[in-house]
Amino acid sequence: MPARTTPPFRADHVGSLLRPPALLEARAAHADGRLDDAGLRAAEDEAVADVVRLQADAGLQTVTDGEFRRTSWHMDFIYAIEGVRRTEEQLEVRMRNASEDRSFTSAGLLVDAPVRIGEPIFADAFAHLRSVAPPQMTPKLTIPSPSMVHYRGGTAAIDPDVYADEDAFFDDLAAAYSQQVRMIAEQGCTYLQLDDTSLAYLNDPAQREAVTAKGGDADHQHERYIRTINQALAGRPEGLAVTTHLCRGNYRSSWAASGSYDFVAEALFGGLDVDGFFLEYDDERSGGFEPLRFVPPGKQVVLGLVTTKSPVLESKDDLKRRIDEAAEHVPLEQLSISPQCGFSSTVEGNDLTQDDEVAKLRLVVEVAQEVWG
Repeated sequence: MPARTTPPFRADHVGSLLRPPALLEARAAHADGRLDDAGLRAAEDEAVADVVRLQADAGLQTVTDGEFRRTSWHMDFIYAIEGVRRTEEQLEVRMRNASEDRSFTSAGLLVDAPVRIGEPIFADAFAHLRSVAPPQMTPKLTIPSPSMVHYRGGTAAIDPDVYADEDAFFDDLAAAYSQQVRMIAEQGCTYLQLDDTSLAYLNDPAQREAVTAKGGDADHQHERYIRTINQALAGRPEGLAVTTHLCRGNYRSSWAASGSYDFVAEALFGGLDVDGFFLEYDDERSGGFEPLRFVPPGKQVVLGLVTTKSPVLESKDDLKRRIDEAAEHVPLEQLSISPQCGFSSTVEGNDLTQDDEVAKLRLVVEVAQEVWG
């Protein structure tokens, strides 16, 4: 089977990687005023150089900066959008794992002015990544999907004096993201990933109940999100590969939602205008592979079979068996493999070591080589 030379690759990964202790110490010193901006930048640059080498040594074709300059995978970006303001409201996000419940508080947001993106967000971080990426590796930029700007607070987070009509908000949001896509492509980005928990969360009946309680249309909200993403990607620059990553939450090895992809599958796989889907499939929370029957020809599915929530290393035989099972619903040439999520969606990271992380990345590469050549 021919090797893939364009993203997503046969062996890929979601993006975030465990922050090294020296970087965490530098961030703490900066927050306390013991380290200036230049000192933090130097610490970040050194950590990014190290994590680029880590990915190259693992044999990957794509490279990210590990999201090392962020506190969280999405909120740093969202708060940088013009018209979106951080509020003093503290929202509790409840998570759980196999052994305990975990939760954290996060600031709320308010859309209190027209939504715009005038300058490309994360432009400096991506420029640095490109400057240190080996020539054989494709730098990838990961950003939250437009859906995430809405899902956090729903209609209640939109000032009606700014957007009396929610459709006008979504139109402006799509236009803002279209600007981001165009500007980051002009900067040399050829691989963009839109991270989207909302489209996976909506498979969970409890999450749909929460949407309804906020006054949303839980039965059709995923369709509104898909239309908005497609608006944002319409006319995207040639040569820019775009994927989306769906998971059900990732905070210190915990999750927020469960449920198979059945609820969104037909609209999502058949209607979202991306080149590939990174799908969480590391355990029974994600259901079976049957929804993949809706994936049309020409779209890639990156099976997230290797968990980032546990240090336990998967068996190659088990991974190959699951790839075979998925291939009963979508052709093998349309499949790839990756970890199911990032290793550190927030600065705290998941409950495993960097050695565990490296072993899992190498496992993904080795399985891909043995399955696809």
